[in-house]
Amino acid sequence: MASIQQGPNGPVLVLKESALQQKGKDAQQNNIAAAKLVAELVKSSLGPRGLDKMLVDSLGDVTITNDGATILKEIDVQHPAAKMIVEISKTVDNEVGDGTTSSVVFGGALLARAEDLLKKDVHSSTIIEGFQAASEKVLEIYSQLSKKVEPDDKASLLKIASTSMQSKLISEDSSSLSKIVVDAILSIATKKGDEYFVDLENIKVEKKPGGSIEDTQIIKGIVLDKEIVHSGMPTRIDKASIALINSALEIEKTEMSAEIRITDPTQMQMFLEEENRMLKTMVDKLHDVGANVLICQKGIDDIAQHYLAKHGIMAIRRVKESDMIKLSKATDGRVISNLDDLTEKDLGSADLAHQKKVESDKWVFIEGCKHPQSVTLLIRGGTQRVIDEVDRSIHDSLMVVKDVIEKPEIVAGGGAPESFAAAQLKDWADNFDGREQLAIKKYAEALEIIPLTIAENAGMDPIDTMATLRSKQNQGQKWTGIDAKNTKIADMMAINVVEPIAVKEQIIKSATEAACMILRIDDVIAISGGPGGGGGMPPMG
Repeated sequence: MASIQQGPNGPVLVLKESALQQKGKDAQQNNIAAAKLVAELVKSSLGPRGLDKMLVDSLGDVTITNDGATILKEIDVQHPAAKMIVEISKTVDNEVGDGTTSSVVFGGALLARAEDLLKKDVHSSTIIEGFQAASEKVLEIYSQLSKKVEPDDKASLLKIASTSMQSKLISEDSSSLSKIVVDAILSIATKKGDEYFVDLENIKVEKKPGGSIEDTQIIKGIVLDKEIVHSGMPTRIDKASIALINSALEIEKTEMSAEIRITDPTQMQMFLEEENRMLKTMVDKLHDVGANVLICQKGIDDIAQHYLAKHGIMAIRRVKESDMIKLSKATDGRVISNLDDLTEKDLGSADLAHQKKVESDKWVFIEGCKHPQSVTLLIRGGTQRVIDEVDRSIHDSLMVVKDVIEKPEIVAGGGAPESFAAAQLKDWADNFDGREQLAIKKYAEALEIIPLTIAENAGMDPIDTMATLRSKQNQGQKWTGIDAKNTKIADMMAINVVEPIAVKEQIIKSATEAACMILRIDDVIAISGGPGGGGGMPPMG
């Protein structure tokens, strides 16, 4: 409906006819309901016993996953407030990799608790102040609770990687896959002063159906999904000396259109022979510097291929620029633009370069690099769906190991820190004498949604479980959490269920900010399509 205000000379039309407006409590309730629905959608995916969702897009492509960020990305949410909750999961996924489902479930719980206070006529500004004070206190509690680790302590990193995999499809293979993940991260980690930095761009992930998840492996080098260009070339070279060229091994065409006038057949022959000679000179240059593998970013002429094969040089062409950069980091070679500048120092080295059949395709493996700054993970699995989910799970695992290396502090998993912080928060709330106290206590209740949901998804009795959990934590057992695998309360540190503090902090920050932003909205004005209007109007209900 258009917004009509009564003026001194009759009604004044402020918004266009097709505009929709919701004010005050209606707008707040509508937004909160949408956000709660999104949280409800992913709630059953939380924890080691969480279930998967099957998502089918408009083209019929199927995605099976329990990764919160993937679920919310695929379902294409329309409601504007619900989109803000989806953005939490994207932020958490990009920043720390894991904890996407937790952040959305917690964000939904915060809004549900805020709704209770709004019904009791607590003003949204008071709730926001209380929530922000509570989130700062929780971050303070987490930093006191966290346990420092050495960033290159392999045992701690293995625990972190394995915990991240427990709630995924790959939990059965977590012991072997976590070793692969930690090896990959430690290979590419760089140390500056006392701090470590990890760039995940240096880990190349290749996926191929076939075999099983157990066949997933790390290659200390690079895998190229390309074939060798000429059948006469060797398919295996030990002690490879690799030339990385990003210009074409072809005769360059002139910039402007040109024509050559030939008056004698011998001139034609000379012209062709000169082309041949130029290509032969290029290949001889490669051979002279000692290269026995050529990786070229652009094309290789057929005649050049012939000469390369005669010299016993293995060649691959049209390799992506990103792969060229990774090859340079892995083999310690330099990418050369001009072949004339190539020297022996520019060559990369690897123990083995060979062509191998992976399922129905032929791929080239550059393996056994001495100190690779770039490595490849080759993911295998029964079907494409399985491989896609393994890829998502390994990405999360890589991210959490990176988080710990860059910020080497950990806490227990299984809802232990959330439950502990909630109890501390309830006591701390008594220091406030205004209505903020109510908001802080509601924040603590919302925080308990994490252990509560893990217990529900594991088929445990939520009330008994939470009562036992609180009791044990009050007795000083701060690492007590929910062991969903064995459906019991346990010391999570003792059973090696640990998570990075960076993930926990990001969940608190993102969820609190999104909840506060939604609570601040008291007027929703939506302009539907039409002349001068926006695009399609998203459904507000």
